[in-house]
Amino acid sequence: MEPAIRAEGVHKAFSSVVAVDGLDLRVERGEIFGFLGPNGAGKTTTLRMIADLLRPDRGVLRVLGSSPHDARPRVGYLPEERGLYRDLGVMECLVYFAQLRGVSRWVAARRAGALLERLGLADRARAPVRELSRGLQQKAQIAATLMHEPELVIFDEPFQGLDPVNVEVVRRLIQDLAGEGRTVVVCAHEMSLVESLCGRLAMIYRGRIVLTGELTAIRAQFSPDAFDVLPAPVAEHWPEVGSVEAIPGGSRLFLRTGASSSDLLRRLAASGMSVTEVSRVRLPLESIFLRVVGS
Repeated sequence: MEPAIRAEGVHKAFSSVVAVDGLDLRVERGEIFGFLGPNGAGKTTTLRMIADLLRPDRGVLRVLGSSPHDARPRVGYLPEERGLYRDLGVMECLVYFAQLRGVSRWVAARRAGALLERLGLADRARAPVRELSRGLQQKAQIAATLMHEPELVIFDEPFQGLDPVNVEVVRRLIQDLAGEGRTVVVCAHEMSLVESLCGRLAMIYRGRIVLTGELTAIRAQFSPDAFDVLPAPVAEHWPEVGSVEAIPGGSRLFLRTGASSSDLLRRLAASGMSVTEVSRVRLPLESIFLRVVGS
């Protein structure tokens, strides 16, 4: 079976501005995939090509085993800009969008009711869209994206405008979609949320993928060879330790070149200290993002 998304050498320019430059990307079916990059990196252009709103100038782009055009009925796309009809009631708006996708009115009404309940909007079903707050409009837009039950769901900034409670509602919804076997692509500035959701990711910069792979492997690649130890041991002269930094309640021990975690753990055990916590230092995704883009 082909992956959910396969891009090889995809190029897209607008006049003299190159937005996507030889993009190579692979998203497997059923995974939650993070797509990151600074403003103007080519993220939205890429997502719009996958959703068949733009056509590549050249290169190969396959979506759900077909061309983006043929796959379009099976793709749900949440754009960063909202596109609901402000004068329609929320339920009426969702049913209308579903009917545009070929869903019968009866089925659309049932699906809309379930999604509104799932997203905590059931009590606003008859309210005009214009009366909803920014966050509630965002949740209604998410519901509209899912009305035709797409196999591939593309979320461009799904968490914008949401308070912490509703961020968690949407985060769990995304996990549920993957649990149902759907593929989800998440483009978001909230790095901690991407970390909590995505097993794999790609970073794009100036139209090219500059980093991609399993999140755990990426974090291991960029994190220092160091351990946080609580409480702080007197480790400045241990042969396994190159340097020591103070942290709240303990020390961060940086291993010397050639030393291993096993060497450090044996040293800690031999020291006779009452150690309460030992944890490998892993850089947060935000730090990795800044390092990659900054370089």
